[in-house]
This record gives sequence, structure tokens and C-alpha cells, in this order.
Amino acid sequence: MSAHVANVRPQPDQVLVDIVDYVLGFEVDSALALSTARYCLLDTLGCGLEALSYPACTKLLGPIVPGTIVPHGAKVPGTSFQLDPVQAAFNIGAMIRWLDFNDTWLAAEWGHPSDNLGGILATADWLSRTAVAHSKTPLTMKHVLEGMVKAHEIQGCMALENSFNKVGLDHVLLVKLASTAVVGQMLGLTRDELINAVSLAMVDGQSLRTYRHAPNTGSRKSWAAGDATSRAVRLALIAKTGEMGYPSALTAKTWGFYDVSFKGQPFKFQRPYGSYVMENVLFKISFPAEFHAQTAAEAAMTLHGMLAQRGLTAQDIKRITIRTHEAAIRIIDKTGPLANPADRDHCIQYMVAVPLLFGRLTAADYEDDVAQDPRIDALRAKTVCVEEPQFTKDYHDPDKRSIANALSVELNDGTTLEEVVVEYPIGHKRRRDEGIPLLIEKFRNNLARRFPAKQQQAILDVSLDAARLEAMPVNEYVDLYVI
Repeated sequence: MSAHVANVRPQPDQVLVDIVDYVLGFEVDSALALSTARYCLLDTLGCGLEALSYPACTKLLGPIVPGTIVPHGAKVPGTSFQLDPVQAAFNIGAMIRWLDFNDTWLAAEWGHPSDNLGGILATADWLSRTAVAHSKTPLTMKHVLEGMVKAHEIQGCMALENSFNKVGLDHVLLVKLASTAVVGQMLGLTRDELINAVSLAMVDGQSLRTYRHAPNTGSRKSWAAGDATSRAVRLALIAKTGEMGYPSALTAKTWGFYDVSFKGQPFKFQRPYGSYVMENVLFKISFPAEFHAQTAAEAAMTLHGMLAQRGLTAQDIKRITIRTHEAAIRIIDKTGPLANPADRDHCIQYMVAVPLLFGRLTAADYEDDVAQDPRIDALRAKTVCVEEPQFTKDYHDPDKRSIANALSVELNDGTTLEEVVVEYPIGHKRRRDEGIPLLIEKFRNNLARRFPAKQQQAILDVSLDAARLEAMPVNEYVDLYVI
């Protein structure tokens, strides 16, 4: 005999309610969070501009139907496209994630909270252009910055204690959830409508991590976040029509997310939502590399200099030992053939070999013409990774949040160079004073890839003036980036 399930509509899951009440009720009053959000905005847009140099990215951009232009639609920075907000969110999201060079959050689940900018900026721009067309007041860039703070917070706080990768799900699930909440608020959804929207995000099928791992590592990992943030815009627009939600999307017995996809376990939380994540977010400043390898690449650059001082090269190396943290071993410790750039930028051995050989690590170094150099695979074969328990402990310590790597090199003559240890990458909060000038320089370089000098300067004049940027209408700021 089967047991009957009472068909009584439950109250919404508390996790969904907490997200919605935070988005609707929290006032971003942290000067540090807003300042960091501004630098995050510049860095994220700059990463997107650099990606436009790669045909593998640009082939995915533009309208679904070629030639389509949407009146009052959102514009895609660095291009001439003007699209509906869903497709614009995909375009912007794919651009900013393509080279694995935007910000990072590391915890039980890692991810890139600035991925949410795809949906946030596209929606804000579309709403602003529509408002201006109807003689109404557009949103300002401060609304975008506040939306970024909240999206970062939702994604980051959910990630602190909940590992989606351990159940085979990709972290872009959190992009979809955070973007849905923030975009829904921008669209003016009521509290009930917004709860419906975030429930729709959880009911959705979630992306598998298949495309991030051997033997299937591929370029979907570069557009998956664009897909997630654009789906969020679509779900928020669906909810705005009054479409119903699913209040126990997480907790429903058998059919809810916990039972289907999370081994029956509820989400855990370390802290309430505020502005913690934006204040502590990690920037990728020096290297377009998976973040667990940032300090390894920095250490390799130092070792490259030490070899050069001795008149030696990477060919004089017999063995490389990387002491690292558990997450790095689980995600990027990789042997065997590397099939494509997406495979290479998630291999710590590759990201150490290139700077040891050439004294650099750029996005171009993952391409086939560089990867075919036999010396790279020769160094990879000489490299071993071992977990350092203290590094793993400090990685999870909320007061440290280090991402440490230590490199030691044994030479062919039997001598060993002094081990190089880097605990905190230059994009870490503990190195902000050192990192921000370099981040701004990275932004300048990325502007120069796409725009003439006069247009570069116009963007910089606004972007480096916090008060002016916050007050500027979204559509006017985005127009500065139009080709």
C-alpha cells in the first residue's frame, strides 16, 4: 500500500525567504563594500574586453537571430550589439568569464561572484533605456554596485559551508540563484513574486561539473556562467508575470532539491547576509589562472628569476615539488594530455611550468601554439603535488582565507633551490594596497585593447571617480563602451 502525501501547500522554505528578505530589505552602507564593488566592476568589464580578442568567445556573441536589434535593449560593452536583456546577459556573462580572469570566492564551494554582473548590468541597462524612452528616471550605477554587493553576498555565503562540487554540481547554480534574486528586485517584483522566482531557480535542472574535469574538460566552463545569469533574468521575468512558484523547492520529500541533488542534506550557513563577501573577495590581478594556482604561479615567477640569476634555465630542473592545499589537489592536480585551453588553465603543473620557462603566464599561453612546446610537458612530468595540512586549514580559516602554495626545485646537479612560499595572492584582501594599483593598470590595458585613446580616457575619467560613477545613469555609462 502506498502512503498518501498530504496535498497542502507549504510555507516557503526559509532559505528562499532569507534570500528574498535580504535583497529587499538590506541597505548597503559599507563604504568598503561599495569601493570594492567599483573596482570589481572595472576589473570584470576589463576581463570581458580582453576576451573579445578570442574568436572562440566572440563566435557565441550577438543576437540569436543575426541582425536583430532590440529598441531600448541592453548594449554589450566592447561591441555594437543591442539585445534583449536575457541574451545580453548571456553575452556579457560569457565575455567576463571566458579567460578565467575575473574575481573569485573560495570556500566549501568556489566560484566567481562577478559572473552575476551579466544579468545585473544587462537588466539595469535595459530598464534605464526603457525609462529614458518614456521620460522616466533611469537607474544609476550605484544601483548596479549595490546589486553586485548583494549578489556576491548570496553566492558567497551559500558557498561557505555548502559544497556543490562534491555532489557533482557546478558552482554556476549559485550564479543563477543570486542573479535571479537581485535582478528580480531590480524588476520590481513583490516579495511573493521574488520568492516564486528564486524557487524557480532551484527547481531548474542544475549544471553538472562534467565540463570542468578530465576527461571532458572543455569551453563550456567559459560560458556556463553567462548561461546561468541569463537564465536568471528569464526566470525573474517569468515570475514578474505572476507565474506561480514552488515553496518547498528545497525541502519537498523525494522531489525537492535536497533529496534529489544534495544527498538529503539541508544547506548550512556560517553567517547572516550582509556585505562580507564583497569586502573579502579575491581579485585575479597577475595571472589568468584558476585561483587555487595563483600563488603557485607567483612562486614560479620568483623561481624563474632565481634560476636566471644563477645562469640556469628550466631545463636544469630535475624535480619540482608543490606543497599545496586539498582543494588544489582535488581540482587542478592533473597529469596526462591536456586537450584545449580550458584543460590547461585548470592544471597546476601547466600553470607552474609556463612561468618557469618563460617568466610569464598570460591567456595566450593556454593556446595550442604555446602548448605544443615540448618543454612544458617535460616540466609537468617532473612536477609532483603534495597536500600541506596547514595550508588546507588556513584555506578554510575565515580569518585567514589563504590560498597558499610552496614550490621547491631540485636541480640536475643535486642541489635544491630555497623553497618559495606564497600564502596570499596579490588579489587578496590582505594585499589590497599592493593590488589595487595593479588592478587599475590591468583595466587600463584592457581598455586599450578595444578603444581609441579618447574613448579610453572618457571611461577612465568616470570610472576612477567614485562619486561621479555612482551618480551616472546606467545607460550613459554603458554607452561609453560602445564600439
